Amino acid sequence: MSKLEYLLQGVEVEWLPLEQVCNIFNGFAFDSKKFNNEGIGLPLIRIRDVNTGLSNTFYSGEYSDKFIVNNDDILIGMDGDFMAIKWIHNKALLNQRVCRLQDFKSNILSQYIYYIVQGELDRIHGKIEGSTVKHLSSRELGKSLIPIPPLEIQQEIVRVLDELTSLTNQLTTELETERQNRKKQFEYFREQLFKEINLIKLGDNSVGEFIRGSGLQKKDFTETGVGCIHYGQLYTHYKTFAFETKTLVSEEFAKKARKASTGDLIIATTSENDDDVCKAVAWLGNEDIAVSSDACFYRHKFNPKYVAYYFQTEQFQKQKRKYITGTKVRRVNANDLAKILIPNPSLEEQERIVKLLDQFDATHSTIKEEITKEIKLRTQQYDYYREKLLSFSQN
Repeated sequence: MSKLEYLLQGVEVEWLPLEQVCNIFNGFAFDSKKFNNEGIGLPLIRIRDVNTGLSNTFYSGEYSDKFIVNNDDILIGMDGDFMAIKWIHNKALLNQRVCRLQDFKSNILSQYIYYIVQGELDRIHGKIEGSTVKHLSSRELGKSLIPIPPLEIQQEIVRVLDELTSLTNQLTTELETERQNRKKQFEYFREQLFKEINLIKLGDNSVGEFIRGSGLQKKDFTETGVGCIHYGQLYTHYKTFAFETKTLVSEEFAKKARKASTGDLIIATTSENDDDVCKAVAWLGNEDIAVSSDACFYRHKFNPKYVAYYFQTEQFQKQKRKYITGTKVRRVNANDLAKILIPNPSLEEQERIVKLLDQFDATHSTIKEEITKEIKLRTQQYDYYREKLLSFSQN
C-alpha cells in the first residue's frame, strides 16, 4: 500500500466550487496601440503566450499593480485549448482573456490546485460543441467542482507530482537535446557537400529562370481537376520534394494559371519571418501544376533535388538575407533570387550529393520520429499517473 493510499483510508474528500477555493482574477484589456516588440515596458501575457509560456509582446503604457504577474502565478487561457500554466518569466502584465488564480484558502495548496485544475479545464473543453475557437467564462470556471482532500494528502500528491514532473521534464529535455543534435549533424553534413566552387548565379541564362506564380487563392480549390500549390502550403505541408499536390483547381482555372513542370523548384517569396521566406520544394510529379502568387517557380538545368537541398543551406540563407524587404510581411522578389550564387558541379556530382543527402535525410527522419514518439510516450505516462493521483470518487 502506498503512502497516499494509506492516508486516504476512511477520508472523505470535500468537493467545492473553484470560486470557493480561490479568487479568479481576470486580466485587463490593455490598449493595443501601446504594444511593441522592442522590449519597452513590461511583457504582456496574451492567450497565445499561455500556450508557449513566454511573451515577446511588451506594453509601454500605464497600468495598475493588481495586473502584475509574478513567478509561480497560476494562469489560465480562457480561449482555445484552456491551458493552465505557472508563469516563470518574471514580472509581466495580465491581458484580457487570461485569468489568474489567487488568494487561496489557508487549508489549500496552490500547487495542488495547479495540478488538478487542468483536468477540469479538459472536461469543460470536451463538452463544448459547435465552435471553431472555444471560449471559457470565469463564471463557468468558478462553478467547477474541485476535490479538496485534507492538507496532508494534498502535500503528498504535490510531492509525488513534483518529482514526476521533474523527472519527465529532465527526460524530455534530454530527448529534445538529442533531436536538436541530430538536426545540427545533418545540417553540418549538408553544408560540407555544397562547396563554394564553380559558382554561378541562379538567374544566369545558361542554368535557369524564375517565373512568378499567378492569382491562385484558397477559394479556387476544387475536389477534382489539376494539381496546385498555394504558397502557404509550402510552410505547412511540403518538405524537400513532392510527387503529389495537396489541393486541386479546375481545368478551366488551370488553363489561365502559370504552371510549374516536372523538376521545377517552387518557392514561397513571402513569410512572416526571415527564416521561412524562400521555403522551397522540388516538384517531381508527372503533370504540370498551378502555382499561386506570393510564390514563384525556378525552371533550371540542375538536378531538382540538388537545388532544393541547396535552398536549405546556410550558404543560400546568408545570401538571401540581404535581399529581404518588408516589415510585417517579409519578402524576396524573383529578380533578387536570380542574383544568388550556387555551386555548379557536374550533373554526376550533383547526383552523388543528392544520393548522400537522401540517405542521411532518411536516417535523420527515422531517428527524429523515434525521439518524437518517445517524448509523446513520456508525456502520456505523466498524464496517466497524474490522472490516477487526482482521481477522487464523488458521492
